[in-house]
Amino acid sequence: MDKHGSFGGSSSSDDVEAPLLAPPSPSSPAAASWVRAALAHRYPAVASGPLACAAVCLLVDLGGADHRGARNMLAVLAWVFLWWVTGAVPLAVASMAPLFLFPLFGVSAADAVAKAYMDDVISLVLGSFILALAIEHYQIHRRLALNITSVFCGDPVRPPLLLLGITGTTFFVSMWIHNTACTVMMMPVATGILQRLPRGGDAGGGCQEEVRRFSKAVVLGVVYASAIGGMATLTGTGVNIILVGMWSTYFPEEEPITFSSWMSFGLPMALIIFAALWVTLCLMYCSKNTGKALSAYLDRSHLRRELSLLGPMTFAEKMVLAVFGTLIVLWMTKSLTDDIPGWGALFHNNVGDGTVTIMMATLLFIIPSGKSKGEKLMDWNKCRKLQWDIILLLGAGFAIADGFRSSGLTDILSEGLRFLKGAQTVVIVPVACIVSAVITEFTSDDATTTLVLPLFAELAKSINVHPALLMISGAIGAQLSYLLPPGSPSNVVGFSTGHIVIKDLVTTGLPLKIVGIASLTILLPSLGPHIFGTNNRF
Repeated sequence: MDKHGSFGGSSSSDDVEAPLLAPPSPSSPAAASWVRAALAHRYPAVASGPLACAAVCLLVDLGGADHRGARNMLAVLAWVFLWWVTGAVPLAVASMAPLFLFPLFGVSAADAVAKAYMDDVISLVLGSFILALAIEHYQIHRRLALNITSVFCGDPVRPPLLLLGITGTTFFVSMWIHNTACTVMMMPVATGILQRLPRGGDAGGGCQEEVRRFSKAVVLGVVYASAIGGMATLTGTGVNIILVGMWSTYFPEEEPITFSSWMSFGLPMALIIFAALWVTLCLMYCSKNTGKALSAYLDRSHLRRELSLLGPMTFAEKMVLAVFGTLIVLWMTKSLTDDIPGWGALFHNNVGDGTVTIMMATLLFIIPSGKSKGEKLMDWNKCRKLQWDIILLLGAGFAIADGFRSSGLTDILSEGLRFLKGAQTVVIVPVACIVSAVITEFTSDDATTTLVLPLFAELAKSINVHPALLMISGAIGAQLSYLLPPGSPSNVVGFSTGHIVIKDLVTTGLPLKIVGIASLTILLPSLGPHIFGTNNRF
């Protein structure tokens, strides 16, 4: 958060402030400056939310007074969604809107909606973000990237192996921290490698074209590998967190989706798409001449020299890795099998994944860093970059899910997909995934998940199928935002490097999207019965 309380963008006292909006006077040159002021303050975007809400309340009839709550919920959703999409206000502020809209429109009581903003799932995300900041502060991600990339670089350079090292490192890091944070952390590492390569007219002829194509492959590899790696674990992306929260909200009597159970399904799924990514990048952006073009500018010695500048691992780095490794073990062993209960049974299964995440994050503020007297591994000043906008967005998602359910809106919307009743699993899974995968290209994956999962939860009840089939398909589809920059902040980060254009995202992302839908259609029916009990009819 900056000094003005904003979560995004920057401001400076030297910037020219837009004038306060005031009606033009007859003596002013007038309307043009008034319109410019309105646009500068984003008032049209701000007004779009309340106007859409009013339009829904006045014009939409969902079936009389009995469905007034559902209509109000739809109106509030239109308001919040437009603020999310247009950026009328910061994402964090738009995500707090349900806190006042729900009580005012009678969707939910103030206490009920506030509780959605802090539960075990939110604790899991908050603790993970603190750990990610510790990793970033001590540059552990950079050391890991340089170590792995130097192993895969080859001597002379082998572009396919170098791509595997860069994308594989990004994939692994993204499994444990939010994929957007992973992209932001890993993109400077990748572009640092690319800075050794010539751009523009610095290289001649075919060499220049080979370098340009390989640079595209590296940037696209980091963007997509961070998205794919996040799919493998609960902590890798907000989508999986939203899925877990909504699953426990709608089906509290069912077995919860735990870190280990999701990883049993998500990791194989992610590995298949990652393999497709590597093959796609090699086929589209590497040729037999690429290695020769790169060898003049990049070799293993360059990477090892950069690694040597980091020096040996410090005590602080080792402690952060120890805390992080212990947390992973605790996540994986909290619950094992019916015959072999995990350590959670010692506490009567009252602990959650968020419990241990906050506990281990707390240790970072207790363990000394070994650098100076009294200094700990982390202090609150180092946490100023916490992504509160993501945390509040997740809270808004859970509040909206509660609102969908309590207002009856999901019952009404699910009527439109009743044609899936009686369909086979191989039809239900791809249809749900495609619906979500199309929406996610035009808005964030978290917002898409928030919109479609309540719908799929109620639809599953009405067509008598296991809700995991639809909800997991919707969650995976929301993560396949590979084609357009608005679909994911990671896409925007890659796009901002200047190495890629929208055409590159479309041509590279479309095969990955197809592989993702196809692999989900195969894996969910085959692994789902063993992990999520999807063979049970509701």
